[in-house]
Parts: sequence; C-alpha cells; structure tokens
Amino acid sequence: MKRNLAVFAFLADAAFAQTTPTTPNFELYYKLSPDALPQEGVPKGQIKGPFTLPSQAYPGTQHTYWVYVPAQYDRATPASLMIYQDGQAFMAPEGDIRAQVVMDNLIYRREIPVMIGVFINPGRRPDQPEPTPANWGDRDTNRPTEYNTLDDKYARVVVDELMPVLYKDYNISKDPERHGIGGSSSGAIAAFTVAWQRPDQFRKVLSNVGSFTNIRGGNKYPDIIRASDKKPLRVFLVDGRNDNRAVGADGKYDQDRDWFYQNVRMQQALTEKGYDVNYSWGIQRHGQKMLQTVFPEMMRWLWRDHGVSTDPNDATERSFNGAH
Repeated sequence: MKRNLAVFAFLADAAFAQTTPTTPNFELYYKLSPDALPQEGVPKGQIKGPFTLPSQAYPGTQHTYWVYVPAQYDRATPASLMIYQDGQAFMAPEGDIRAQVVMDNLIYRREIPVMIGVFINPGRRPDQPEPTPANWGDRDTNRPTEYNTLDDKYARVVVDELMPVLYKDYNISKDPERHGIGGSSSGAIAAFTVAWQRPDQFRKVLSNVGSFTNIRGGNKYPDIIRASDKKPLRVFLVDGRNDNRAVGADGKYDQDRDWFYQNVRMQQALTEKGYDVNYSWGIQRHGQKMLQTVFPEMMRWLWRDHGVSTDPNDATERSFNGAH
C-alpha cells in the first residue's frame, strides 16, 4: 500500500510539473537595435575619463564621470549636450544601451545633432565603491538620497558643479533647448527633477522605468505637475507592464509603490498639462532591456528639431556627417 501511495505521489508531482505554467521571460524579445552596434564606416567618438568631481552640494562626496566626444566635434562650433545618470550603465560596452555607439550612428546619419555626452555616476565618499553594472550603488553610495529626493540639491551638482567644468573643456551651446538629461529607475526621476528644478538649463528628459513612486515622495509628481505652471520641457517615458507592481507576498497592493501605475500617472499629468510628451509601454520588468530596442528612437524624438537645411543643392546636408 505504501509503495502504491509513493507511486501515486510521484505521478501526481510529475503531472503538476508538466501542467503548471512557468513565468514567461518577458524580456526575451528585446534585442539590441542595429543602432546600438558598431557599423562599418561610421566614425567612432572617444570616451574620455574617468574624471572626479568633488561635491559642495553633498559635502564629503565625489562624482565620477566620463565624457563622450563625437568624431564630428569641432571646437569652433557649439555642440549640444546629453547627460546620463548612472553613467556606468548607459555606457557599458556589453550593456543594454551602449549610448555612445547609438550616438555615433545617429550623429553620422544626421538624425541627432553633434553632441557631447556625459556619463555621471551617483556621488560616493572616497571610501565607498564605484557603482558597476552589477551594483548601482543603492546600498553603498549616495544614490538614494541624490536621485530620489525632490529638492534642488542634485540639480546643483549638475548645473553648478559639473556644467562649469564642461563649459571650460568643451564648446557646448548654452541654449537649454540643446541640453538633454536622462536615466533609468532612480536615475530617471533624478533627471526629471534636474529639468523640473532648472528648465533654464535643461529642456529634454529621457526616462526609463522611472522611480516616480513613494521612495521619497516621487509619487507626488503628477499632482505637482497639475498644480504648477507649465514648464518648457519635452519628456519621453518608457516602462513595462511587469515593472515592480507592488503586490507583496501577502497579496497586499501598495499603489504608491507601483512603478508602472505611477509612470502612467506621470504621462497622464504631463499630457493633461499640455507638455510635449511621448511614451512607450512595453512588457519588461524593472531594468533596461526595453532600451535595447527603443533607446535610439527616444533620442531621435527628443532631438527631432535640431537644425536642418532644405536646400536641394546643399551637398553637405545631404551627405553623411563624417569625422571632423
């Protein structure tokens, strides 16, 4: 009898294993865009750094950053500017974005303007580790404070500490319409906060899986947007339906911590207020897999109004933008 029960249990377990659905890989179909891969004949920009930026806004900390200089950069001509938070993740050679490669390809085809790219990591004390693709620094750097707090302190890092150094080293346009800023997760809300606090300096925002949730009050942004005068910002939001959905192990749901829901609220508030906003809702989890596919299009849309010549005899305008 015991043997029969054991056989029955084994068969039942086997049947359960075959019929219980497994969680699908929601990121299976996100693949690197051709624009994120080096293309033959496209001149490559240079990554300079790392450089260290001491912080007065957060005394005792420092920020590591790298600068992308496109092959087409000409010091005689002001360049546009794009700053990426969690810089190590946006520039990782084997990462999901490879922003420097995307910029190489899009600049060469004149789909975005010639721009300086800056990849800046969150602040840390000298004794704390540098963030890496495996550890973005939430537990051992100043990232949670800098990125998730709705005040002007991190904007001061970017505008008052970083920008003067960049202006000294490169010929960068001072037109805020030619300044963009972006990030993922907490880096995305940090980018939005910089532009929100300083629209006189930044007008373009790239946001992936933005942490507009109640980490440090980020879920208040939709109400703040509706209650405030409209600012001259252009925003592209990306998120996935399987981003952190805030359903606990006990089944309880915390709407204020639902990443996807709060990103949709941001889109709705920006749209209702008349902002220049675009968005793409996919199926990814919390991460950057979707950017493998959509990051080049985000850049094209954000920078779509850069200068263009309609003269049919303008041979320069109708050619690839080669190295200077």
